[in-house]
Amino acid sequence: MKRKFIILAVFIFCLALFLQPVLADEGMWPISDIHKLNLKTKGLKIEAEEIYNPQVLSLIDAIVKVGGCTGSFVSSEGLILTNHHCAYGAAQAASSKEKDYIKDGFLARNSSQEIEAKGLTARITDSYRDVSEEVLSAVRKGMDWAQRAKAIEKKIKEIVVRTEKENPGKRAEVAEMFSGKTYVLFIYTYLKDIRLVYVPPRSIGEFGGAVDNWMWPRHTGDFSFMRAYVAKDGSPAEYSSDNVPYHPRKFLEIAPQGVDEGDFVFLLGYPGRTYRHRTSHFLAYEKEVRMPYVVNWYQWQIKVMDKVSQENRAVAIKHLSRIKGLSNTMKNYQGKLKGMKRLHLVEKKREEKESLQKFIEADPNLKAKYGHVLEQMGRIYDNMRKQAERELIHDYLRRSVNMIYLGCTVYEASIELQKKDVERESAYMERNFPLTKKRLELILGNYYQPTDKIILKELLKRASDLPQDQRIPAVDNLIQGSDPDKSIDDFIEKAYNQTRLADKEFLMAALRKSTRELKAMEDPFIRLAEALYPEYQRLKKIQDERKGAMDELYAKLIDVKKMFLKKDFIPDANRTLRLTYGYVRGYSPADAIYYQPLTTLKGVIEKTTGKEPFDTPSKIIELCKAKDFVQFEHPKLKSVPVCLLYDTDTTGGNSGSPVLNAWGQLVGINFDRAFEATINDFAWSEDYSRSIAVDIRYVLWITQKFAGVDYLLREMNISL
Repeated sequence: MKRKFIILAVFIFCLALFLQPVLADEGMWPISDIHKLNLKTKGLKIEAEEIYNPQVLSLIDAIVKVGGCTGSFVSSEGLILTNHHCAYGAAQAASSKEKDYIKDGFLARNSSQEIEAKGLTARITDSYRDVSEEVLSAVRKGMDWAQRAKAIEKKIKEIVVRTEKENPGKRAEVAEMFSGKTYVLFIYTYLKDIRLVYVPPRSIGEFGGAVDNWMWPRHTGDFSFMRAYVAKDGSPAEYSSDNVPYHPRKFLEIAPQGVDEGDFVFLLGYPGRTYRHRTSHFLAYEKEVRMPYVVNWYQWQIKVMDKVSQENRAVAIKHLSRIKGLSNTMKNYQGKLKGMKRLHLVEKKREEKESLQKFIEADPNLKAKYGHVLEQMGRIYDNMRKQAERELIHDYLRRSVNMIYLGCTVYEASIELQKKDVERESAYMERNFPLTKKRLELILGNYYQPTDKIILKELLKRASDLPQDQRIPAVDNLIQGSDPDKSIDDFIEKAYNQTRLADKEFLMAALRKSTRELKAMEDPFIRLAEALYPEYQRLKKIQDERKGAMDELYAKLIDVKKMFLKKDFIPDANRTLRLTYGYVRGYSPADAIYYQPLTTLKGVIEKTTGKEPFDTPSKIIELCKAKDFVQFEHPKLKSVPVCLLYDTDTTGGNSGSPVLNAWGQLVGINFDRAFEATINDFAWSEDYSRSIAVDIRYVLWITQKFAGVDYLLREMNISL
């Protein structure tokens, strides 16, 4: 009897272990490191080599970086599936009051109707190799920190230029994996002719708008189709009617059955920046200085653009992409600030810093080598705080005011183009200058003078209110006399009346002028750029000094942290190809609340008000009433799933990343995080880090039943 009881107890214990949910792990893993993960024990049904194998075709070959987002090839004809918000800027650039592709969507019923996605390029990772030794060989004893930063920057440019000469038609980038310590050279296939195929109307692709942004439950059809084209010989080429669809080496298989709660999923993509290896000094600066300033400034700009857009749809179209970008960042920062407070993140990082310092000081050898690291970092951030407002205003004068941006680009070009290629600022190198020109053209396409004048006036007023030791000389020279407001108004009125930079032909011609020739043109914004240039150069030198110092200090910090914690780290995300995995899983954002991980069409109808941003198209309402769900109905939920929630580790840049099931089939397109997960850039937790995708069943249902584009489903091998 006792033996039977023991056997039963052991069986129950083993069963409990088996039933206990497997948890996701923190990490956006570089593709070179995924062999360290035993993904089979986590739920993967294919071999890890099928995800990435440099010797043969693998899933990695179907992943593409589209602009600042991720996408994936889903057909042999170069069809790319990504987010609606990743196609937003291109749809806006092609829109007019008569053809409003944001409001009404865009649909090409055949290849001849596809239109250029202006400003978008695509990259596919071909190969990578460590170049840390070569990069750091540029550092010499006796260099100050600014010289160190410049030497590394120049060496990286030399590697990139040499690599692109050795690989014609390819794009090369050197990514800093650990600050001041490790560098990896990536070589990309670079596709320059990207076209729009299907962009759903805003009422689907942006359903919920800013209200639902970064929130769950979500009901947004955030997806779009694009297509990549190349020259007839298969080589990358600029947009041309003679180009043909690109044939990818690999494309993803679609799983129209989708996934369910608890299922294993993984993502491949190009996540942006994370800062998990930074100290409390960095986090405190972000929390107390930079992010609050940015939130305030972005809110102010959004209100201005909303107001000037109210009465004129053509003006509104010019502002849509900019408002969307500002609003997205603003709400993200608000979430981060809330998360930092909720998690006491700065305080925890300070405790970590103090524990690490004690560990260092307990060993004389460690103290001699690393004892100064944290203290020096603190001094750098103290200095940054003192200079912060002036530097931020100086930065946003250029970033937020179109005419100043154009003037500064023209003036800098006249200086930089006289230098050797690898000694130029990146935007003016031969490999990048065509892209710089395209960016200027896009800015002109969205330029609206009244908005630009209002923003410039506000920044000049903020600059005039700086304390005496923080003044910007070029701005002070504009504000003469006893009435600063009148001086600002007079300058703005005169400058915008006289400038010719809004004329595309004039602007492109100015980019080819010498500094002496530019001065003779007497354009007010070029003159202002000339006046601002010395201060920009001074600040650039300060920033180089900071970076040089921080790179050296962080390299030492990583070394000593490994000793302290007795473990290795994966590098922060940096827009290079990464893998993250997890499970379809809900979460509890607050006491007595639990969020289920799938939403459905039922929720779309419940949210519908008939007014933007909850203005569901009548056709969807009719299809829903008729229960015309075809094969995309969830058997338990009795509706079409719209969005899904999962606990993978993601950040910006993962927009458009394919969500893949255990067999490597596409089941969703990542587009957002829950509000509590905006803190992901600084910290990740199984409890609150949740990412959001549009469910592939909703993508296919909208494409077939709403848009009536059966040919796209057939192209993706979906049975109808």
